[in-house]
Amino acid sequence: MSVQRPKLLDQRSAVRSRRFRAVRFDWASFLGSGATGLATLLIIAILAIILGNVIVNGLPQLTWRLVSTGTASDMFDVHKAGIFPMIFGTTARVMLMTIFVLPAGVLTAIYLTEYARMNSPFTRVIRGAVNNLAGVPSIVFGLFGAGFFVRFIGKGIDSALYPARAATVWGQPALLWASATLAVMTLPVVIVATEEALRAIPQGLREASLALGATKLETIVKIVLPQATPGIMTGAILAISRAAGEVAPILFTGAAYYMADLPKSLHDQFMDLGYHVFILSTQSPNVDKTRPLLYATVLVLLCLTFLLNIVAIFVRANMRRKMRMLQ
Repeated sequence: MSVQRPKLLDQRSAVRSRRFRAVRFDWASFLGSGATGLATLLIIAILAIILGNVIVNGLPQLTWRLVSTGTASDMFDVHKAGIFPMIFGTTARVMLMTIFVLPAGVLTAIYLTEYARMNSPFTRVIRGAVNNLAGVPSIVFGLFGAGFFVRFIGKGIDSALYPARAATVWGQPALLWASATLAVMTLPVVIVATEEALRAIPQGLREASLALGATKLETIVKIVLPQATPGIMTGAILAISRAAGEVAPILFTGAAYYMADLPKSLHDQFMDLGYHVFILSTQSPNVDKTRPLLYATVLVLLCLTFLLNIVAIFVRANMRRKMRMLQ
């Protein structure tokens, strides 16, 4: 009898636990998980449809002549046009933008994370400015770049360097000003990503470095920044992804409708893949004739964007591997 009673108790507890689980089934979590999964599948399906449409219509028109030559006669004819100047211009402006935005974004994030007081009014103003900057439409950045970089800074440089000739060298749309405008536009992305990377570094590493006699600057440069480099590269990848396909900020600051040669200096205009797609879709006299070239140009723009991201991801992965080896 004493042996059977524990067995009966175990059976009753097992039955009660099953009933408890059946009664407490969380339908809200189940429906939420299902809705999240369906939304994810929907996004993947939309992306697959877009990429599939571009690949199916653009890949047959993608030739070596198209991507390696320029346009001599008819920029709307797929058999005569070439897009190498657009590829060069897009790559140049993205690389210059990255060179401009990374130092400014990283230094701002270091100040906000390591030096600024959290409840300081000045810090709140800076964070508010960064948040508002992230919500500004891209066309506004284009107007800002045309007014500030081209008209103000460019004209000022011309007045200082060429006072006698009154020449217009820097005070015109150029590759330099387009890249600087894109750097201002992507600055919040780099700042936020770098801040998150710096906050992820354990406070004990900073305290240990200071306890060993290192200064705050040495701690940041030799301890914190190397550990946060992968996160900083993540911000660079996000900035490249956004800037590669932007057209509005470069309309008034550097993009050219047509150029026979590649830009030879920073104060020259350039051709761009995104702007060229806009021209092909709005200025063509024969839409049916231009559609194959349009699809091929869009495919090249997507491939170039993916390639720039892959390079940045490879650099980030290499840095992470070196850091793990050091640890």
